[in-house]
Amino acid sequence: MGAIHRVIFLTALLATAWQAAAAESDPTQAPAPGPIAPPAPTTPSGLARWLNPETAPFIPVPLIGVDPNSGTTVGLIPTWVKTDENHQINRIIAPDVLYNPNFGVGVDGRIYGYTSGDEQWSVVGGIKQRVERSVDFEFQRGRLREERWSFNTSVIYDRSGVPRFYGIGNETPKRDETNYTAQKKEVQGQIGLNLTRAWQLLYTARLQVVDVLPGTLQNIASLETRFGHIQGLGTSTQVLNRLSIVYDTRDDLTVPSRGVQLIAYGGLASRGGLLNDSMYSEVGGDGRAIWPIAPDTILAAHMALRYLPALHNVPFWALSSIGGGDSVVGGQQPLRGFGAGRFYDRDSFSSSLELRRKVWSFNATSTTVDVEVTPFIDVGQVFARSGTFPLDHLHRVYGVGFRGIARPFVVGYVDIGYGSEGVAAFTGLYYPF
Repeated sequence: MGAIHRVIFLTALLATAWQAAAAESDPTQAPAPGPIAPPAPTTPSGLARWLNPETAPFIPVPLIGVDPNSGTTVGLIPTWVKTDENHQINRIIAPDVLYNPNFGVGVDGRIYGYTSGDEQWSVVGGIKQRVERSVDFEFQRGRLREERWSFNTSVIYDRSGVPRFYGIGNETPKRDETNYTAQKKEVQGQIGLNLTRAWQLLYTARLQVVDVLPGTLQNIASLETRFGHIQGLGTSTQVLNRLSIVYDTRDDLTVPSRGVQLIAYGGLASRGGLLNDSMYSEVGGDGRAIWPIAPDTILAAHMALRYLPALHNVPFWALSSIGGGDSVVGGQQPLRGFGAGRFYDRDSFSSSLELRRKVWSFNATSTTVDVEVTPFIDVGQVFARSGTFPLDHLHRVYGVGFRGIARPFVVGYVDIGYGSEGVAAFTGLYYPF
């Protein structure tokens, strides 16, 4: 689910871990030494009831988010994790109260529904004292491609005060850092024609209205003061029509252990929905491969290449970009030693390799949680000329990740990367690619 907030993975993963630890440490769950019968368990009351994970009305999960752009966010997520008769998570309800030094106190509400492996949905919304607010709805049906058609719909409103812009090019200096406020309204629909379980023809239609407004962060210049000539300031509207051919043999969409996914796509973007009002054309490819190489050990690789053959007054935010912890097909690509959107230009190349090694599993009271340690390497560049060799002038990032997996639907990660500008940390829900 592309727009789900970062740090939410702590909700399910720490919740199950906390429940498991409580069960293991509860003396009523262990056999008593010798023939003496254990005393009858007593039900906590008052404050003790709230402090006992077995009897508390919800699970108080600490919220700790670290990001190169947004800084450190702290708070509390009271969490309800619902499971079915097979002890698989089918719903997460997780409001929160948080504090960020840039935007003040905030509250969020979240509901994630895992109806089945074939159908999922989410509703997320939040507001902070200053600048930031968001609403995000997403619904997916036909994920397993067992029927002829698959559908994915999302509606997003997001006002964020953290985006950065350093200029256009692969070598933009950090000293040119600027900040802006991005207000985005987006409606997207995807319809997939499932030719077989592996082959799909996918059509994507997306309407975006993006307002680039002055930045609000202290000690960082606002974008218009340094790049007042850049295309994309103010309000821009984009209508994207994209057609993709997808080949996917992965054995699971959320927690794959083998297989490949290959995507080739082409698209046209316009300002008002008419193809003769062209903003840009795009072609590209996105591929990921998963190989089991030893017991509990998987090698995962990802590569993405995007070209914009035709351009006409394109907003900077619609260009190809690398940076951050997420991979979006036809969009931003990961470079986990830099903040999101660190490098922009016409075309982009990105590749990642990581070794996913399971080091621990434990049975929680509601499900089973696997813990992975994942060393990784990211490389990438942006470039202005289609004749540029994609493997020249690459930015490199080395790092290690930690993942918690509550099968079959929840993967949470913490990735720490080191690049030429220092250390960056990211958290998120689902694998980065």
